[in-house]
Amino acid sequence: MKYVHVGVNVFSLEKSINFYEKVFGVKAVKVKTDYAKFLLETPGLNFTLNVADEVKGNQVNHFGFQVDSLEEVLKHKERLEEEGFFAREEMDTTCCYAVQDKFWITDPDGNEWEFFYTKSNSEVQKQDSSSCCVTPPSDSTTNSCC
Repeated sequence: MKYVHVGVNVFSLEKSINFYEKVFGVKAVKVKTDYAKFLLETPGLNFTLNVADEVKGNQVNHFGFQVDSLEEVLKHKERLEEEGFFAREEMDTTCCYAVQDKFWITDPDGNEWEFFYTKSNSEVQKQDSSSCCVTPPSDSTTNSCC
């Protein structure tokens, strides 16, 4: 396999291109009036944006990048905060049977992205108050994970 392909419906192509160029750190390789394509070598990802007449809420649970260290998590967090994003941090959280350090950002259509490092395995699914792998309401302080 050369690339994993993910296609996401978006309402505003311009806002979404701007968001994903900053997140991925690369320019779109193809842009049309109703479509944009990003090709990432690492990780191998063919990611497309497809304009839809209406996009309501998050149509998937979330997307994410698993990285090799806490230092890499913090590097991406700092880079994206410098781009003006709010990063919701979750350090030393337990979910999905793992102990992780991570942060979350949200795209213009409400899709959540996590950057995470798995520190160790765990025998429990989640911490006491976390809602593992469930996107919280935007005004919630509840942990989400995976």
